[in-house]
Amino acid sequence: MNTGDKNGVIGKPVNRVDGHLKVTGGARYAAEFPVAKMTYGVTIQSTIAKGKITQIDTKAAEQVPGVLAVITHLNAPKASGEKGGGRKLQLLQDNIVLYSGQHIGIVVADTFERAMHAASLVKVRYQEEKPTIHMKDNLDKAYVPGGKIPRNEPPDKSHGDVAQALTTAAVRVEETYTTPVENHNPMEPHATTAVWQGNQLLVYDATQGIFSAQQKIAGALGIEPANIRLMSYYVGGGFGCKGSAWSHVPLAAMAARQVNRPVKLVLGRIQMYGPVGFRPETIQQVSLGATRDGKLTALRHSGTSQTSTFDEFIEPVGKSAGMLYACPNIETSHRLVQLDQGTPTYMRAPGEASGSFALESAIDELAYKLNIDPIELRLRNYAEVDPSNKLPWSSKSLRECYKVGAQRFGWQKRNPKPRSMRDGNYLIGWGMATATYPTNRSPASAITQIMADGTALVRSGSQDIGTGTYTVMTQVAAQALGLPVEKIRFELGDTNMPETPVSGGSQTAASVGTAVHLAGNEARSKLLQLALADQASPLYGANAEDVIAENGSLFLKNKSSKSETYAGILARHKMKMIEARADAKPGEEKQKYSMHSFGAQFAEVRVNPDSGEIRVTRWVGAFGVGRILNAKTADSQLIGGIVYGIGMALMEHTLTDPNRGRVVNADLAEYHVPVNADVPPIEVLFVDENDPHINPLGVKGVGEIGITGVAAAIANAVYHATGKRIRDLPITLDKLL
Repeated sequence: MNTGDKNGVIGKPVNRVDGHLKVTGGARYAAEFPVAKMTYGVTIQSTIAKGKITQIDTKAAEQVPGVLAVITHLNAPKASGEKGGGRKLQLLQDNIVLYSGQHIGIVVADTFERAMHAASLVKVRYQEEKPTIHMKDNLDKAYVPGGKIPRNEPPDKSHGDVAQALTTAAVRVEETYTTPVENHNPMEPHATTAVWQGNQLLVYDATQGIFSAQQKIAGALGIEPANIRLMSYYVGGGFGCKGSAWSHVPLAAMAARQVNRPVKLVLGRIQMYGPVGFRPETIQQVSLGATRDGKLTALRHSGTSQTSTFDEFIEPVGKSAGMLYACPNIETSHRLVQLDQGTPTYMRAPGEASGSFALESAIDELAYKLNIDPIELRLRNYAEVDPSNKLPWSSKSLRECYKVGAQRFGWQKRNPKPRSMRDGNYLIGWGMATATYPTNRSPASAITQIMADGTALVRSGSQDIGTGTYTVMTQVAAQALGLPVEKIRFELGDTNMPETPVSGGSQTAASVGTAVHLAGNEARSKLLQLALADQASPLYGANAEDVIAENGSLFLKNKSSKSETYAGILARHKMKMIEARADAKPGEEKQKYSMHSFGAQFAEVRVNPDSGEIRVTRWVGAFGVGRILNAKTADSQLIGGIVYGIGMALMEHTLTDPNRGRVVNADLAEYHVPVNADVPPIEVLFVDENDPHINPLGVKGVGEIGITGVAAAIANAVYHATGKRIRDLPITLDKLL
């Protein structure tokens, strides 16, 4: 049985099904659920980076009217932050200060204002120790990580003899590239509402992973995950920082249990710099060796990044270098330096965003040394198979991305000589870079119910972090069920629903989408079998392959008069609904194929030679990202990634006081991100790509590839415009003067 053409809704630019709720205020986020007897928690944070609390005076705070509790290490209940996976937590269990901004107490009051005032009255004395803050001053302490980088790979990988190949290379590029600490800054801050109902805990949380957060809270509090129901119906952006359950989440639950009332805890903007992760600083050395005609003979990419003293997080900057270009000798390595700062975390395209800046800048430098067009150089080193594992690609449209992107951008009109293109007094630069991101998929489940009125309810415990999950899953379900979009209700965000993975690694469409697709197919098949076996049905005895499902009806291909509605079938069998569940998981495909998305980024910049001011004035990005589920939301995701990359290239930089370890630009007035005036016209092109191997839907995910290559394309354009190669992000005007 097939669904008819009229139900071919996958790929169409369907408007967001949750759009009306969002613009009318009906979409409730973690801090917006009305709960009786609500109280408000405000955390107290350390003002030093390393040392011990010698005295904490809470008397004045406790005397504020409406204050219910001031919880510190002196009176906090016992907890364990080591269970449940993810990041190591600080849950007021001792007087040790590990970084500036660490939560060292929580005040609970009957109003937010009283809690804020009381928290300001708590006086803390420390025995301060000199912290280690700057990575560049401690490179001699860099060590080999104990853990694996994503995809369960070792931190160091190599094939061939890179050292020998570099020695004999006709042309070499050997440079160092750096990226600073960056912060996520989603519109919605981290927020948790905790409600105890006897020994059952109800949590509304701003999270990218409801099931992992459930496990983390259970481990911290020493209770069974089954006793925790966690809900996250809408998330106002995450970009990775909400992928882990941080200390404030179980602290809200601990406080709610202590005061025996619900507690709402929302971090202020300044509180989101340090205790909830960030993109770590990186120092990357890239060495390239090549023949005179541009064939790579050696590629070495070494990355050093920061981690905390109590946890380990690896920024895998070398992932792309191992697979992007054909080269007989490749070596990638990763090192860590422990600092007295919070633990870094995933930030949009972790590893690939930072790593592609270094790698793609170095490739551009090699192109200039060889006097070869940057696209041509990449084509001469085009990898027909994955160099890291020798596997064939499940699909790869990078050649086409280069071609269509260059044509639309007008690359053929580029004068390659630096400072050769002008508009009046302004210097014009054109740069490009390759984009890539792996295709990820994890186990996921979904339940579909076709209801007696001909509508369908589909549930899967995923998260919508602003990417359009509600909408694309509605489309997937509609196509599988042969129903119009308006007759589908898709629900997510509740641990009482079927389990799914964290919304990170661009895997939601592939993971949850596959489960929704399979559950829909199964429910439709069950309904068909009822009809085929029912003598009262006009479809009785027909061949299942000859039946079409369309617009809530089943009919024979060549005899549309022989049909009946879903509602009619269920009514005749006196059934309120028909239900199907699918538990989907990856198979052996990753052992057979290398699976990645690819793209080509093209940037135009306009530089004032007198002031050094840089403006990105035009952008074209061409992408081969598998099957597109929704043309509008996919376009939006890629545009968002490119804008994110513009911030990375030109603005974002978290500044830390070297003495106290305190972030000194911890607000959106001083931590600069792109605004509308900074964003040029951005054109996104999709290269048609049919990948039969990655998953039943053929989707690759688009949430992260958009940022990859962006910083490099801008840096390369700046070099073309000015003749100055900037290898230290962000590219601020002082570096050009």
